[in-house]
Amino acid sequence: MKNPHLKQDFLASLVVFLVALPLCVGVAVASGVPAELGLVTGIVGGLVTGVMRGSSLQVSGPAAGLTVLVFEAVSEFGLAALGVMVLATGLLQILMGGLKLGRWFRAISVSVVEGMLAGIGLVLIAGQLYALSDAKAPSSGLEKIAGVPEALADAFGDTASLTSLALGAGTIAVLVLWPRLPGRVRAVPGPLAAVGLATLASVTLSLPVATVEVHGLFDSVRLPSLGTLGDLADPGMLATIVAFTMIASAESLFSAAAVDRMHSGPRTEYDKELVAQGAGNAVSGLLGALPLTAVIVRSSANVQAGARTKASRVMHGLWLLLFAALLPQALAHIPIAALAGILIHAGAKLIPVRALVPLWRESRGEAVILAVTALAIVSVSMFEGVLIGLGLAVVKTAWEASNLRLEVVDKGAGPVQVHLSGNATFLRLPKMLDSLEALPQDRPVELDLSGLHHLDHAFRTALQGWSERHSVTSAEPVKVTAAASAPVEAPHPEPALNRPEPA
Repeated sequence: MKNPHLKQDFLASLVVFLVALPLCVGVAVASGVPAELGLVTGIVGGLVTGVMRGSSLQVSGPAAGLTVLVFEAVSEFGLAALGVMVLATGLLQILMGGLKLGRWFRAISVSVVEGMLAGIGLVLIAGQLYALSDAKAPSSGLEKIAGVPEALADAFGDTASLTSLALGAGTIAVLVLWPRLPGRVRAVPGPLAAVGLATLASVTLSLPVATVEVHGLFDSVRLPSLGTLGDLADPGMLATIVAFTMIASAESLFSAAAVDRMHSGPRTEYDKELVAQGAGNAVSGLLGALPLTAVIVRSSANVQAGARTKASRVMHGLWLLLFAALLPQALAHIPIAALAGILIHAGAKLIPVRALVPLWRESRGEAVILAVTALAIVSVSMFEGVLIGLGLAVVKTAWEASNLRLEVVDKGAGPVQVHLSGNATFLRLPKMLDSLEALPQDRPVELDLSGLHHLDHAFRTALQGWSERHSVTSAEPVKVTAAASAPVEAPHPEPALNRPEPA
């Protein structure tokens, strides 16, 4: 059937291709793999993920958000193992999509995801500042950040490093200023313009800067071997695969939600989109390339360029394939510093600076989760940082759900009346026990639990112990009133607290 929107999709595909080209190359170089593998991943994102159902307008390819993790994986396990890990990631995503787990990624705390991206952005910026001055970056995130001042100071003492630094800084300046230029100028995508101008300056002025090393498309593609498949038993590799899977899936599905807000077309089918992402990663892994995700920069460019159907993203993959097959030597003229500038700009966008103050005013707990997740990724590692963030989010939710109110009525004579209402869990035990133990020890107590919706085992046991101790000192047993649905009796030899069922 003829596509009535073919013209719009064709023009949009050219825009997306021009945006994707420098980003694919830049992400690959920053990940420590041949530049051609970034193009391969972009091609797969267009020709494989692009044809599948899920989200019709978002575009997939290598993402800056996974650069740090990929670099660490290649450094630890080698380039040959990368394809196996990406293949396993794709198969896991297909399985999760088949099990209808895609929608559950929408339940992941937004603060954890934003903290994850912020941490990635910080490490990415720090690492690329070394590439900006043609210096070697340290391995850990903290060492990268701590060593930046020294690296930049050293660059000012070396002509070649200073030239590279100036070229990269110029690239960043073009990216920052590009949106403010007239509309006709902005018809050329900013990343392409920035890299194009840097490349033109490097070639015409014969600048002494490092450029992209070209290996050739077919020489860069590596099919997984049986030996590398056997390495999947390595616990470290399995942890990396899980990290790839969770981060790539979350980033893709959050991107889908964002893209849905940009257009009025069909909404994303999350489980099918997860399968589509998995299929793309499986093929990318078979070719030994990078993991792919949906990328918001390319996706928003696609929507803003007027794309109407998924044909635009498929055609963008075709243009990447034609470029990789016919013009691979053009990559050899691109300065590394220009690609570093592109990624520093992309990394800065991952850090939600403007959202931090409103988030702190609205929910300090969420702001803390975001900050701790980012700092944990910088100081420890990607996987552990995300786990720490998720753990904090669970604890925060449990704390907020455990909303307990204790009210004491003391008329100066007779029994002291204590009313508990809400959800009684172990998280509220310390404060509750302090309040109960502060009651007069020589007076009888009437404990009203009828307002409780939930009483967990730890809380019930603590109440049991306190009531027994108080009954001894006051010479009268604690009188307990429970919810009507869960009768309460006191301890032996008097009635004992029995656990009420949740109301």
